[in-house]
Amino acid sequence: MSDSCCGTTTSLELEQILTAGDAGALPVVVIGAGPVGLAAAAHLAERGQDFVVLEAGRQVASSVAQWGHVRVFSPWKYNIDAAAKRLLQADGWTEPDPEWLPTGAELIDDYLAPLAKLFGSRVRLGAKVSAISRLGYDRVRTNGREDVPFLIRLEGGQELQARAIIDASGTYTSPNVLGASGLPAYGEADAAELIDHALPDVLGADRQAYEGKHTLVVGAGHSAATTLLALAELANTPITWAIRAGNATRTYGGGAADALPARGALGTRLRAHVDSGRIQLLTGFFAHSLTTAGGQVIMVSRDPSGTERSVIVDRIVAATGYRPDHSIASELRLDLDPILGSTRRLAPLIDPNQHSCGTVPAHGVDELSHPEPGYYAVGVKSYGRAPTFLMATGYEQVRSVAAAIAGDWEAARDVQLDLPETGVCSSDLAEAQEQRVGLATGISGGLLAAPLPLVTVGGSEVGGSCCG
Repeated sequence: MSDSCCGTTTSLELEQILTAGDAGALPVVVIGAGPVGLAAAAHLAERGQDFVVLEAGRQVASSVAQWGHVRVFSPWKYNIDAAAKRLLQADGWTEPDPEWLPTGAELIDDYLAPLAKLFGSRVRLGAKVSAISRLGYDRVRTNGREDVPFLIRLEGGQELQARAIIDASGTYTSPNVLGASGLPAYGEADAAELIDHALPDVLGADRQAYEGKHTLVVGAGHSAATTLLALAELANTPITWAIRAGNATRTYGGGAADALPARGALGTRLRAHVDSGRIQLLTGFFAHSLTTAGGQVIMVSRDPSGTERSVIVDRIVAATGYRPDHSIASELRLDLDPILGSTRRLAPLIDPNQHSCGTVPAHGVDELSHPEPGYYAVGVKSYGRAPTFLMATGYEQVRSVAAAIAGDWEAARDVQLDLPETGVCSSDLAEAQEQRVGLATGISGGLLAAPLPLVTVGGSEVGGSCCG
C-alpha cells in the first residue's frame, strides 16, 4: 500500500509489483484476430517478439464472418499483409489471384484462417477483453507507471499481463445510432426487433426477412449501397432509401473515374436504380422517432427547420456507420481527438471532411501513440468515427508499431503507403471483374439478373466516403 495519503508509490511496492509480473518478460497482447490483428501478430513473429492474440468471437475474424457474403471493393493485392504473406508462403501457402475481389468468407478461408493456424495456441478464441489497466495502478497514479505490466481482464474472470497492447478490436460491435444529430431516435430501442445493422445477408440467410417486405435503408455509405443493390434483386420488395444530405452524390462516388473499379460500379448501378424508380430516395431525411404498430415501423423525420414527414415500412437497415468504444481502456491515459475519437495526432490526417481513404497520408507509431506508453489502437478502431479506412492502411500501422515494440525506431518511423485514390484511374478493370465475379457485393457473383444501363458520373461527383 502507499505510505502517504497522496498515493505515491514506494520503492518496496514497485518492487513487489515487478516481481509479480516483470513487464519485459511478458508477451505483447493483440486484441482482435481480424485482418489487422493477425497482421500485427505476423510482424511481431518476424521480429521474434512473444505475443498472444485474444479474439472475442468463436472463430477467427468473427466480425468479418458477419459480412462473409459481401465482396470487398479492393482486390487481394491490397488485402494481404506483407509479413503475413512471407510467413504463409514459407509454409507452402498459395497466394490467391491478386486481382480477385474476395468475399469476407474468402478472406477468412483463404487467408486469415491459414495465418491464424500458423500461430497455434497463441491465438485464443472466445477471449473477450472487458478491461485494461496497469498492474497495481489506476489512471491517476503516475510514479513508476511505465515500468509495470498492463493488466488485461477477460469476461469470465481471467486475467493476464502484457508488456504492450495492440488493440485491433475494431468497431463492428459499436454501430452508430439511427437518429440524427448523433442521438438515438425516440423509440429506437423499442423497435430493435425490426432494425438490422449494416450488411444483412439479404440474398442468403436473411432473405426470408426481407423478400416481399418494404425495407427502409438509412445511410449514405457503401454499406448502404451494397444492401440497396441486394434488395433490388428481390421481387415485389419495395425499397426506400433515406439520407440526410440533399443529394446522393457522395454515395454514387466517382463512377468510371474510381481507382477501385468495383466501388465505382457500385455507385453507378445504384444511381440507375434510383433513376428508374426501383429505389425511392428520400433526401434531407433526419430520423427523429420510431413507432411500431401492427408489425410495421413508422419513422418520422424532423429536419433542422422543424418540418416533419414520415414513412411506414416493414423493416429498417441502419447503415449509419460505426464509432469506437474505448471503454475497456478507461483506466489508461488516452489522448483522443474530441471530434473523431482517434488519437489527436492522427485526426487531421484522416478527417473525412478533407480526405477519402485514398488520400490519407502514411502514418505509424508516432501518430498512434497515447500518453500511456505501450498501448496502441490500430486498424479501423484507430480511425474513430472517420470512415476512410482501408486494410492496407492498417497493415502499415501494425508494421510500424511492431517495429517500435521491437526497438527498431528507424523502421518504425519509415512509414510508406501506396493506396488507390478515388478519381485517378479508368474503369476498364470493372467490366473484366464483373464478368468473373459480379459486382463487389452480394453472394459469389453479381447482384443483377440483367445488366442495367450505365449512367455517366461527372468528375465533380467523386465520393469521399469509406472505401470498404
